[in-house]
Amino acid sequence: MAVVRSWKSVRHLDGPYQAGRDDIPALNQVFSDAFTERYRRDGMMGVRVPYLNPAIWRYALDDAGEGAMCWRGERDEIAAFNMTHRSGTEGWMGPLAVRPDAQGGGIGKEVVRAGVEWLRRGEAQVIGLETMPRTMDNIGFYSSLGLVPGRLTLTLTFDSASAERAAPLLGRLPQGDRDDVIAASRALVHRLMPGYDFTREIVLTDELALGDTVLQYSGTELTGFALCHTAPLVEGRAREELRVLKLALAREVDLDPMVRALADYARRCGARRLALRVQSEYTTAYARLIALGARVRWTDLRMTLASAPERRAEQGIVWSNWEV
Repeated sequence: MAVVRSWKSVRHLDGPYQAGRDDIPALNQVFSDAFTERYRRDGMMGVRVPYLNPAIWRYALDDAGEGAMCWRGERDEIAAFNMTHRSGTEGWMGPLAVRPDAQGGGIGKEVVRAGVEWLRRGEAQVIGLETMPRTMDNIGFYSSLGLVPGRLTLTLTFDSASAERAAPLLGRLPQGDRDDVIAASRALVHRLMPGYDFTREIVLTDELALGDTVLQYSGTELTGFALCHTAPLVEGRAREELRVLKLALAREVDLDPMVRALADYARRCGARRLALRVQSEYTTAYARLIALGARVRWTDLRMTLASAPERRAEQGIVWSNWEV
């Protein structure tokens, strides 16, 4: 989700600066305040958005690298941020927010434009973000900056369930074999969506012990993988959900066994459910998940620059989550 719509007068902010791990408490405060205010203006008066798990912030910061941008106020406090990510030629922004008392006067536009320019310098061919589809002023705001509405991302969930055999996991392989599998995952994604590359996210998930990557083979050939996080998204919460951030399958018919493998991995991790974020252009795959018993939990609207649109894989499936 992205919240930067302006509504008050603004103080001067300096930036962007690169945000680091020491900034996590301040980033969490801005995140919570901005999204709580967004829900209040949407009529949800009793909603207080909790802090994100610091481990998830570490992943977001490390994944964004120099694209982890923040803006500071008169007392050097963080008042706005934009976590800008690039997965090969796929570029996206999120989370991003402006503190409520700093909104107004064009700060939101500066935050988004800075992210767009950073992605352009990195030669991203897709540039986008996700926002709540019911929030018309957000959609209008981003449209004024050249972004246009595209597909929905639908969050679908399954209950965890045991399978006869555990799926192979990247994290259980010797380091030399891991390197070979990571290279194979890069080749698979590039074959399905030329230019896309999820290997940084796979490596970071492994290094930060946030989850694992479920692997799917045909013989000795890697034909699919799903990058999963098991770490709780919210600070202080128990592990309840296995979240799939990136998924690639060489063939759509391999979706059923992948779902079974993921539901089993969720059970073995102690998670109650599996969550898949499905881009709505994959209509056949979506219908198949519903037929398997998936429940629709949430929707987000993906918006991209008109000059840097998304496309879908001509064969197989490539799902890329634009949230951390």
